Amino acid sequence: MNDKKQGIIYIIMAGFFFALMTFFVRMSGDLPTMQKAFFRNAVAAVAAVILLAKSDEGFKIKKDSWKGLFLRSFFGTTGLICNFYAVDHLAIADANILNKLSPFFAIIMSYFVLKEKANKTEWLCVVTAFIGAVFVVKPSMNVQFFNAMIGVIGGFGAGVAYTFVRKLGKQGERGPVIVMCFSVFSCIVTAPFLLVGAKPMSVYQIVMLLFAGAAATGGQLSITKAYTKAPAKEISVFDYSQVIFAALLGFVFLQQIPDYLSVIGYVIIIGSAIFKWNYNLRYEEKV
Repeated sequence: MNDKKQGIIYIIMAGFFFALMTFFVRMSGDLPTMQKAFFRNAVAAVAAVILLAKSDEGFKIKKDSWKGLFLRSFFGTTGLICNFYAVDHLAIADANILNKLSPFFAIIMSYFVLKEKANKTEWLCVVTAFIGAVFVVKPSMNVQFFNAMIGVIGGFGAGVAYTFVRKLGKQGERGPVIVMCFSVFSCIVTAPFLLVGAKPMSVYQIVMLLFAGAAATGGQLSITKAYTKAPAKEISVFDYSQVIFAALLGFVFLQQIPDYLSVIGYVIIIGSAIFKWNYNLRYEEKV
């Protein structure tokens, strides 16, 4: 099996793991969002610390990485908290597709952070994806609109975070260092809320959150492996398999059936991603 096929398999695995993460977060029940975020990141932090402890370079961090690590952690934590809130208050397929606006937000933020200029076709894809988001969000003056907008903010936070991950990668910072700093930062931010608003957890809820953390760790490791096997331009579109897995989990276990407007939104957003992916491949071939 060649590297590209392996990369596709790994990124589909990542989509499955991240869909499982949102499912387990939902199944953990009526717990505060901050409490769920803390336990999810605690598992990832432990995993990252173990990986770094076993590495040759240990916990060494590059001097010029600190600012990027802070901004990645800040926006990543914001995105994660908003995504978890959306998962608890929307159909998990809706929450996942809104989070998958992140690559389109990354195109915008790459201009400011990496000085990368998008072409007209990429901007068209961004605008089209946001039109698709309108179908999922369904603007109105009700609580569901507010919940959906929190999901959009989650996608924005993730998009900015991924932009800084790329910047850190270009600077030569190691993946486990980025994961550790993000996870520890998130735990520090969410820990104070446990002191004032934490709810007692049953064994079942603890197990669900541990599963969520394990699934998130599996997703992070899988997506990192995927991008070591093949370039992002060749395999990134398969990351949208997460939405399909989330929809299946929601339908089978939670009896969630997306309405026709949401389905239209899914098609538009994923269609924009596929068009952009195909365009990038053709553009690279011409170059």
